[in-house]
Amino acid sequence: MSISSINSSRSYYQNQSLYRNQQKELQKNHQQMASGKKINSAADNAAGLAIVQKLLEQSNGIDMGTRNAATSQDMLRVAEGGMSGITDSLQRMEELSVQAANTAIYGYEDRSAIQQEIDQLKESISGMAQTQFNGKNLLDGSMGASHVASGADGSGMDILMPNAAPQSLGLGDYDVTGDFDLSKISDAINMVSSSRSALGAASNRLDYTMNYNTQASYNLTASRSRMEDLDFGKAVSDMKKNSLMQEYRTMMQKKQQEEYGRVVQLMKS
Repeated sequence: MSISSINSSRSYYQNQSLYRNQQKELQKNHQQMASGKKINSAADNAAGLAIVQKLLEQSNGIDMGTRNAATSQDMLRVAEGGMSGITDSLQRMEELSVQAANTAIYGYEDRSAIQQEIDQLKESISGMAQTQFNGKNLLDGSMGASHVASGADGSGMDILMPNAAPQSLGLGDYDVTGDFDLSKISDAINMVSSSRSALGAASNRLDYTMNYNTQASYNLTASRSRMEDLDFGKAVSDMKKNSLMQEYRTMMQKKQQEEYGRVVQLMKS
């Protein structure tokens, strides 16, 4: 075999290898254009893929934490509605108690009539203490501390839900038909007001948490986008270049196949 035929054969196989590599690059270009991502598998960028997945995990956790915080804030709004109704009932009970305390005008029968309305108000408070959210009683003391998983790792804050049942407020046996202590109503109002303040503070804290989470998620998503998302302008340019190179390799391969065929025929002859 002559040196020229050996070189021709070597060039032929080299061009085949280059053609296959060019074909892989073009397939990669098409995959990237279809997905809109420059990292579609570990083969594209092993270290980059690992970082992207960590960023995605963190941003997904933060987004879920934001939704948890928003749902918990909805729960607090429902609880606040119940506490507001309880406050209104207590205010009315105080008015009636002051009225019943005026023994210069009101006798036992009058105070008994007043007590009937007070009993109705206590039943109303008992009902509002069973205000529910997702099947859970919020204001009867059965819920206790509620954990809000607002962080990406499940961390967050605990919210202590109040007990606003009449017994807990010291009004279970409140009766104005005999001797009664009007300060019990004032104490109950103060207890409810304090609980409402605590719920309001928790709601405000959730606002700050959601604002922080939203900004953190935005920054993480932007960072992941810079690493993962495709630069379409560059991708189109690369695809055109690889397509032209493939056409050139195809043309050269055909030419070398013809030359290689002629060499084989000469060797046979």
